[in-house]
Amino acid sequence: MHVRSARRTVLLSAALAGGALLTACGAEGGSQASDKPAAKVTVTPAAGSKSAALGSPISVKVSGGSLTSVEAKDEKGEKVEGRLSGDGTSWTSNGKVKPATTYTVHTKTKNGDGKESAADASFTTEKADKVNKLTNTPSNGQTVGTGMPISILFDHPVAKDQRAEIQKSLKVTTQPQVEGAWGWVKDWSGKDRIDWRPKDYWPSGTKVSVKGDLGGINSGKDGGWFARDYDFGFTIGPDHKAVIDVPSHTMTLLEDGKPVGTIRGSAGSPQDPTRGGVHTVRSKNAAETMDSSTIGHGNEWMLDSKWVTHLTASGTFLHSAPWNKSIGVVNNSHGCFGMTTSDAKRAYDFLTIGSTVEVKNTTSTKKTDVGNGLEVWQETWEQWQKRSAVK
Repeated sequence: MHVRSARRTVLLSAALAGGALLTACGAEGGSQASDKPAAKVTVTPAAGSKSAALGSPISVKVSGGSLTSVEAKDEKGEKVEGRLSGDGTSWTSNGKVKPATTYTVHTKTKNGDGKESAADASFTTEKADKVNKLTNTPSNGQTVGTGMPISILFDHPVAKDQRAEIQKSLKVTTQPQVEGAWGWVKDWSGKDRIDWRPKDYWPSGTKVSVKGDLGGINSGKDGGWFARDYDFGFTIGPDHKAVIDVPSHTMTLLEDGKPVGTIRGSAGSPQDPTRGGVHTVRSKNAAETMDSSTIGHGNEWMLDSKWVTHLTASGTFLHSAPWNKSIGVVNNSHGCFGMTTSDAKRAYDFLTIGSTVEVKNTTSTKKTDVGNGLEVWQETWEQWQKRSAVK
């Protein structure tokens, strides 16, 4: 089509199959009339669609010219990041389209004569039959101990053939730089989980940022689609750890690797020995009722305790045991480390979420599963790396 130098409208020809052809408003490219038609732009998913299929990125292609800019936004005004090809003939979003979301794509082009054109296209994606959500630990802005993993718990199952894509969409940035790796875990609750642990304990003061470009990714037929991206961060606090030596009935508190105090207590009895290895403090409770039925002992006891520091999900705790008249003399608990009320508070205040508690010289032979709390330090670095879905 020949375009006159006066004000004009350029109509583009039919769209490519599966895409949307945009109607462009022409702009003057110079004093001379252009002998070439405006560049032809196709957007996929198709413009005007009210139920565009999920699972694909936004794609923009041009013929008869080149793209000079592409700006894509969702209905909330959030920018969709993407990349322009080296020859300027295509643009692809970094992520996939999210469920039940309206997108607007604004493009600018030049044809072979340098004539500029601009156009808009919009479409809405279909709703997801099921949406998968996640719960992240630590929470955003939290300060945690030097043994804290990044733990992401999914509401619904994650299919094994989808795990590599999901894992690649998760990015950890640290300052200073810290080596670490993702590993897939079955949580104590039975839900799927992915954790990131550093190779060694975190340096105090480390700033950690986690981004998950998950929106638009399918977690499998039983899990559903992710409807949003995630972004959170946390800080590593002081290096506070503890070491329990079972035979000596002691727990040594360590700051920056140096002993700063010793607490006497009673670990598990020979019948119920305290689980060994390095545990991570997963939560704390100022007051709690110890219920024997929760650890397989029926209705044997129901006792009130204070200053409870939780290690495993199955019930290995540090807590006050005012009913025990042999604290620090006999190991007679059902797997916990019991102390006087004042010492339990001392441990409670010293250890933060993410601090580690190592249990040494126990007679327990039970292996604590990684998903039984935040038990990532129960495995060697080599063992942990085998949990990755990205090979």
